Amino acid sequence: MPQYILALDQGTTSSRAILFDRQGQVVACAQQEYPQHFPQPGWVEHDPLDIWNSQLACARQVLREFNVSARQVAAIGIANQRETTVVWDRATGEPIARAIVWQDRRTAGACDRLREAGHARLVGRSTGLELDAYFSATKLQWLLENVPGARERAERGELCFGTIDSWLAYKLCGRHVTDVSNASRTMLYNIHSMRWDPALLDLFGVPSAMLPEVVRSSEQVGVVDAGWFGGPIPLSGIAGDQQAATFGQACYDKGMVKNTYGTGCFMLMHAGYVPPVSRNRLLATVGWKVDGRTDYMLEGSVFMAGATVQWLRDGLGIIKQSSDVEALATSVPDAGGVMLVPAFVGLGAPHWDPYARGTIVGMTRGTTAAHIARAAVEAIAYQSAELLAAMQKDAACPVREVRADGGAARNDLLMQFQADLLGVPVVRPAVTETTALGAAYLAGLAQGFWASREEIGALWRAQRRFEPAMGADLRAELRGRWARAVEHAKGWIEH
Repeated sequence: MPQYILALDQGTTSSRAILFDRQGQVVACAQQEYPQHFPQPGWVEHDPLDIWNSQLACARQVLREFNVSARQVAAIGIANQRETTVVWDRATGEPIARAIVWQDRRTAGACDRLREAGHARLVGRSTGLELDAYFSATKLQWLLENVPGARERAERGELCFGTIDSWLAYKLCGRHVTDVSNASRTMLYNIHSMRWDPALLDLFGVPSAMLPEVVRSSEQVGVVDAGWFGGPIPLSGIAGDQQAATFGQACYDKGMVKNTYGTGCFMLMHAGYVPPVSRNRLLATVGWKVDGRTDYMLEGSVFMAGATVQWLRDGLGIIKQSSDVEALATSVPDAGGVMLVPAFVGLGAPHWDPYARGTIVGMTRGTTAAHIARAAVEAIAYQSAELLAAMQKDAACPVREVRADGGAARNDLLMQFQADLLGVPVVRPAVTETTALGAAYLAGLAQGFWASREEIGALWRAQRRFEPAMGADLRAELRGRWARAVEHAKGWIEH
């Protein structure tokens, strides 16, 4: 009898594979970073073959090192970086160009022109999204217009478009599919009709022949080629990483909130079973579709969270590895008045300013590397506090707690400062790999490995609860100072 679920957690800077048991516990894990490409300021690219090769290597490593055969694995689930856009040859499976990453801002000008022409309302009404370069549609449009022959080949049906889940599913089992959660992030999918939207395809010039089939988040969509892992394994769970993390955090009821502290920072609130409408520039997005029911979310996106710590490591060289940041930041009692706004690729919700740029204010001759490190950690919390404030306005319901996950959720300094800024408890679960766990749960549900959401919800456990300890006056003062710093970062690039 199969004993495990294998989750493929394909992230922005690394690929991981995690093996889970029936209790939702991590049995084994492997991770590989892969190259990031920055060909021009504001451009971010990945080689799709680097993504595939690193993901395949991780999965094989997990199975080999733990001596697990394919027949012991009930299913594979995929959680993936969202919006990153891949186009490949349908016959050969070869990408026609590097993938354009969700962080990439090259199409900001195209979005401006569409907005000026009055198309933002159509996009928002149909997709629940902002008309922004963050999403896939203008990235795909750019590839069709800038890769020689791409548009003609796409119209002939020779090319496939997909987000990273589609790319991995195609490589694993030869099917061209995406799930509803990833489709809802392309700016081409209507979250009311649950179909690719003809008006949006026409607006962005996307041939329908290159679109993937949209499937449920939990269903068997194919069988992985036996050659990859020594035997066939069902592929039966797919979700964008943030939706997968929300599912892994057992946020199954309206008003529950999770925040993932990864490369970016993504806060999702369960909004019920009809598409929500945000009046505070949050996104309405599909959470998942399971057993015929679609769950919707309100989402706020921060583009630079853990990536800010990577910048301290790689750009400034003030830490040797990302995990060193907590010790450096806690070596000083506070940030010494320094505010770091990590708008390196613009600002996400609730500002949506692609022309903002990274800014440090408040430095003096006494400012040290430790103060900058602390300001970088605190910046993650400030950005997330803005998101929760917007969510509470939209949802008009009190938030009892925020469930935290992702790599930076292990940072106690960050978690406590986050609770202080929010004024509500932040809860870190016993299993912080909730993105992969959500993909595993979705895959396992489809195969009967777990019987129901109720069974899964009962597996969730808190590891630590961070209670707010900051006074209301200081909280208001700090958040006001942050708002001033953000204003300095906005609109820095002329356009």
